[in-house]
Amino acid sequence: MSVEEKARIGNSEEPIIIETGKYAKLTDGSVVVRQGGTAVLVTAVMSDEPITDVDFTPLAVDYRERASAYGRIPGGFTKREGKPTDREILVSRVIDRPIRPLFPEGFFHDVIITALTLSADDKYDPDVLAITGASAALHISRIPFEGPIAGVRVCRVNGEFVANPTYEQRKEADLDIVMAGTKDAIVMVEGGGKEIPEEVLADALFFGLDAIKEVIEAQERLREKVGKPKFEYQKVELPEDILKALEEECTPKILEAFNIKDKKERYSTLDKIVEEFIEAHQIPEELHFAVKYFYKKLESRLMREKVLKEGVRIDGRKPNEIRPIWIEVHPFERPHGNAIFTRGQTQAYVTVTLGTPDEALIIETIAEGEVFKRFMLHYSMPPFSVGEAKPWGPPRRREIGHGALAERAIEPLLPPEEEYPFIIRVVSDILESNGSTSMATVCGASLALFDAGVPMKDNKHVAGIAMGLILEKDRYVILSDILGDEDHLGDMDFKVAGTKDGITSVQMDIKVKGITKEIMLDALKQAREGRLYILEKMYEAIPEPRKEPHPYTPKVEVVDVPEEKAPLIIGPGGSTVKKIYDETGVKVWVGEQGKVYLFVFPGGDVEKAKQMIQDIVREVEVGAVYKGTITRVEPYGVFVELWPGKIGLLHVSKMAEPVRSATEKYKVGEEIIVKVLDLDELGRPRFTTIGIEDVGTEKKEVKPKVGDVYEGKVVRVEPYGAFIEYAPGKVGLLHVSKMKERVKDARQKYKVGDVVKVKVVEIDEQGRPKFTDDV
Repeated sequence: MSVEEKARIGNSEEPIIIETGKYAKLTDGSVVVRQGGTAVLVTAVMSDEPITDVDFTPLAVDYRERASAYGRIPGGFTKREGKPTDREILVSRVIDRPIRPLFPEGFFHDVIITALTLSADDKYDPDVLAITGASAALHISRIPFEGPIAGVRVCRVNGEFVANPTYEQRKEADLDIVMAGTKDAIVMVEGGGKEIPEEVLADALFFGLDAIKEVIEAQERLREKVGKPKFEYQKVELPEDILKALEEECTPKILEAFNIKDKKERYSTLDKIVEEFIEAHQIPEELHFAVKYFYKKLESRLMREKVLKEGVRIDGRKPNEIRPIWIEVHPFERPHGNAIFTRGQTQAYVTVTLGTPDEALIIETIAEGEVFKRFMLHYSMPPFSVGEAKPWGPPRRREIGHGALAERAIEPLLPPEEEYPFIIRVVSDILESNGSTSMATVCGASLALFDAGVPMKDNKHVAGIAMGLILEKDRYVILSDILGDEDHLGDMDFKVAGTKDGITSVQMDIKVKGITKEIMLDALKQAREGRLYILEKMYEAIPEPRKEPHPYTPKVEVVDVPEEKAPLIIGPGGSTVKKIYDETGVKVWVGEQGKVYLFVFPGGDVEKAKQMIQDIVREVEVGAVYKGTITRVEPYGVFVELWPGKIGLLHVSKMAEPVRSATEKYKVGEEIIVKVLDLDELGRPRFTTIGIEDVGTEKKEVKPKVGDVYEGKVVRVEPYGAFIEYAPGKVGLLHVSKMKERVKDARQKYKVGDVVKVKVVEIDEQGRPKFTDDV
C-alpha cells in the first residue's frame, strides 16, 4: 500500500512530499522524498545479529547520484558512474552526522542507509531531501531510532532567510548552510558564508529549526500509518558488583591520569588502568568488552565533571584558553608557498601550488553540468600523525570532509579570477594530530597563500577554531580549541572559521536538547574571541601577501590584444600557444575581451613571448609588399609566414606565373616576395605575386576616375568578363556587356596575358573600376 504525506518547509516555494510502500519493499524501511521535480529514494536495512567487539553503532551511509536523474550521460571513457565522487561523499556525511547520535546506546547492529537520486530538476538540491528521507526510512522501520529529524538548507538572499532555496536563489546568497534538527533541537549544521556576523548565523539556525516542524510532523503521521514495531536488541550489561568496583577503584586513577598533558602518555596510562583492573579481578574473557565499554563511559563522565566543577580541562587549561601557537612561514624552498601551523600537539604542513587555467579541475554537477574548479584544498592525515604503525592509504571520507570544510573557509577571500587567473591548489598534510586538525589546516592555508603572494581580499587572514560545549541542566561550559579527547565528551562540538569581520565556514554537531539561542550566541562569541587571538598570531608571522614572490613561484602578466584577433593566438588545435610555450617556456591562456595571460615559470622568457604575440596580432597592410618564408606547399597554393604566427595563403590563381600545381615551383623554406590582396574573416592575409617589383619600392597610389584610360593586362577570364590589371596589384572588370565587340562568353575574345586598352566607365562601392574596351 502506497502512503504519502505532504508538508511545507518554511517559506520554500514548493512542499515536501514523503511517499512509502511503493518502491524497494524488501528493505526495513524505504521512502521517496520529493520537492518540485527532484526525487530521492532512501532505504534503511539492519543486520539481524549484532557486530561483536565494537563500542559504536556500525552505521554506513551511501548517497549516490545518477547522471540520468538530470538527463545526462556520464563523462569519461566508460560512460558510467564509478567510485563515489567528492560531492557524494560529502552528502553521505551530512546524512550520517545527524542520525548517528540518535541510535540508542548499546545498539551494535549493522545499519546501512542508501540514498539514490531518481530525478533532479533545475531548482532543488537533493542533499537535504536525502537527510529527511534517511530519518523517515528509519522512523517507519523496525530499527531502533530516537528521531525523527528533518533536513533543510537555509540561505540569506538580499537580507532575507529562505528555506530550501532554488539554485538561482543560492547564487545570490551570502549565507548557505545545511542543517538538521528534531522538533525542538538543532542536531547538525554544515555550511558557510561571506564573512557573516555571529548573530546572523544564530538567527539562521533557529529560522531553520522552525522551518522543519511540519516535515517532522509528517514523518510522525507516516509512522502512525505504516510504522513497524521496533526491534528489541541486547544491551550491554555488567554485574553490579563488577560495575561498582570499576567505579570505586578506577576513578582516582583516571583523575590522576587526566593531569598528564602528553596525549600518547595519557592514552597509554588510561589503557593500562582498565587492563590492570581486568587482571586484578580475573574478569572472564566474555565480559572484557562490557568492562571496557563501561570504563569508557566512566572516563567520559569524570572528564565532564572535572570541567564543570573545577573549570579545569584534562591538559590543565582554562575553558577559554588556547594551546601555544608556533608558526613557520616558507620553511622549505621549492613550493610556491608553504607554512607550518602548530597549536599544541596539532601540526599542519600546508603548501600552495599555482597553476594555469588548463590545470583546473573539471567536475560534473547536478546544478550546472560540467564546471571548471579553480580552487582546490586537499586535506590528508597520515597514520603517523597519531603514532599509528599503518600504511598510508587513499583519502578517506573524513579527509574529504575536512578538506571541504577548510576550502569553504578560504574561498570567499580569494581574488576574482579576472584579476588573478592562477589555478590554486592547497594541500594540508597533518604531521601531528590532537584535535582541531581541520582548523589548523585553515590557518596554515591562509599563511601559505600569503607566502605565495596570492592577493587575498583586503589582505585578510582566515583562521579557524574548534569548540566544545558541556551542558548539565542550567549549567554549561564552553571549551575553546578542544583536544581529541574533548571532541567526544561534549554535548556540542563545532568548528568556526572566518576573518576578523565574520564567519566563512561552520560545522556543528549537537547531541542534546536545550541549547537556547543565548547559549548558541555565547558559544559563537567565545569562538570569535579565540579566532581573533589566533589571527593576531598569524598577522605577526606574515602581515600581508608577499609583494615579491619567491624565485620558484610563477608570475602572471597580462597583454591586451584586439578581441577579434585573440583566436589567432590560440591557433588551429592550440598549435600557436604550444609553439610559444615550446620556444619561451611561457604558458599562454587567452581570456575574454582580448586579455591574454602569460604564466611565467622559472626560466621562462616572457619578453620573447610578448613579442611573438605582438607579431601574431600585428596588422598587415593591404596592398603592402612583404618578404616571407614558405611553411607549407599544397597543389592549390603555398602558405607564407611573414613573421612568427602571421601566415597567409598565396593561391595558384594569384601567382604572376600561373602553374597547375604549386608543388611544381615552390618548396618549404624558400623565401618569397608577396603582396597582400586582402584579409579573410579571421584576419589572415591572402597574397598575390602579380605586379610586384622590388620589396620596399614605394608605389604611387593609383586612384582611377571615370574617363581614365589605361593599358592593362588580362589576369583572369570568366564567361561573364575579363579581369584587367591596370596598375600593379590593381584589378578591374571588363564585363561582356561593355565590350565593343559583343560576345556571349569573354573567353571567346580574351585570354590571360593579353594586353588591352580600356577606359573607366564606373567605380563600384569598393572603389574598383569597371571598364569598356570601346576606346
